[in-house]
Amino acid sequence: MNAPASLPQFQPDEALQHITRQWDADIVRQLTDYIAIPAKSPMFEADWQALGWIDKVVQNAADWVRAQKVPGLALEIIRLPGRTPVLFFEVAATQPAAGQTVLMYGHLDKQPEFSGWRSDLGPWTPKYEDGRLYGRGGADDGYAVYASIAAVQELQRQKLPHPRIVGLIETSEESGSVDLLPYIDALRPRIGDVGLVICLDSGAGNYDQLWLTTSLRGNITGTLKVEILTEGVHSGDASGVVPSSFRIMRQVLDRLEDSANGRLLPQVFHCEVPPERIAQARATAATLGDSLYARFPWAHYDCQGGTQFALPTTTDPTEALLRRTWQPTLSVTGAEGLPPLASAGNVLRPFTAFKLSLRTPPLVDAAACVAEMKALLEDNAPYQARVTFEDVHSSDGWNAPAMDGWFQRALNDASRAQFGADCGYIGQGGTIPLMGLLSQGFPKAQMMVCGVLGPKSNAHGPNEFLHVPYAKRLTAAVAQVIASMPATGSEPVPQAGAEAARGHA
Repeated sequence: MNAPASLPQFQPDEALQHITRQWDADIVRQLTDYIAIPAKSPMFEADWQALGWIDKVVQNAADWVRAQKVPGLALEIIRLPGRTPVLFFEVAATQPAAGQTVLMYGHLDKQPEFSGWRSDLGPWTPKYEDGRLYGRGGADDGYAVYASIAAVQELQRQKLPHPRIVGLIETSEESGSVDLLPYIDALRPRIGDVGLVICLDSGAGNYDQLWLTTSLRGNITGTLKVEILTEGVHSGDASGVVPSSFRIMRQVLDRLEDSANGRLLPQVFHCEVPPERIAQARATAATLGDSLYARFPWAHYDCQGGTQFALPTTTDPTEALLRRTWQPTLSVTGAEGLPPLASAGNVLRPFTAFKLSLRTPPLVDAAACVAEMKALLEDNAPYQARVTFEDVHSSDGWNAPAMDGWFQRALNDASRAQFGADCGYIGQGGTIPLMGLLSQGFPKAQMMVCGVLGPKSNAHGPNEFLHVPYAKRLTAAVAQVIASMPATGSEPVPQAGAEAARGHA
């Protein structure tokens, strides 16, 4: 009796060679065109529908996907009234016993321009230099749909069986995914039983290995406004009688944050860090070391003793990692009521307004924090000033579920094959609203949350870039993980204490 034929095995070197050619010949050009389009998210562009930039990047991506002629692929652009569109595709399974679905996610909307770009760079003027594609949105994360399809193409080119694959590419992520839930509800019957989620909207600790995101912080944004007058008045005439709106703003913020150390005062903003995440942070800190804080563009100046640099809140790598992933933090990201320095006269201003961005730990309820913030900031205002916290948006954080054995093995195998090192595990300080929704809807699914936002890639800021060599290897690693997905689930891997530290070095 003849033995059954063995299944074909994924060929990682061949995959990287072919994917590299595809990126160089086609995908880099597609992303160059994408960067040039100012498809700002609705929070930053109220006239997004009339301008048509979001529709354009979605249509361009759809046209490219259709042009690939992937066997078994169906694609459509879905538009609900008054909402940003989504791109949805399905690829039929070639693995006969594969009952579960792979869901691939990304987004095409972008953050606004920001200032401080290098003189030869700009948010909408793409430039490819030394393996880096500069410009807004290429890494965060316009590349996702192109890399996803390239990974599927490689599986089919190698004639490897794969499960059913669906793709969901949204266009309101940078606005907190405000339009996503209605699409999830509408598409739920078509998404299917998800066994693996691949989200390409996250970061990397370095460019030397595959990195899996283990947690994400939540986010609360809103406008805090303090009004004391109906119009500006001469500061010499009014100061001393009329309180400064800026001083009132300081007092109000002191209710929320200890300005001496940045600690958020209400307990509702804090949670206990799970032991396995502490163990992972120690292991990752041992790998990344001082780069966890040294990689930022610290202000510096010359002084008598040499160059003086601004200092981080901590120089302990483990503590730095935990602070940016499991600690709540408050940032002021914008202001109104303050004239530019060149036109700032001796006027006591009628109001001060700040745009606040508050990051919440992964296990904290963002809605409860919003209620606490409104009461804390608005009630009993000093001098009976009018204090409002409005235009509020919030998203919960996310903590990854336990890993199945096949998934952990597949990640390490793919990382070794493409980078020569085990997969790294790291929490991220940013927010991906979809992940909480998916974890609730598909509690047994494995979550491959990863991305290209490594050191100095500077998403949302000036000189943002996509590290193309890393993106090529990540694309190949994604294909390899999909190829490793079994038809049925497997056993979870323990993730506590020393075992987690060994498994996630």
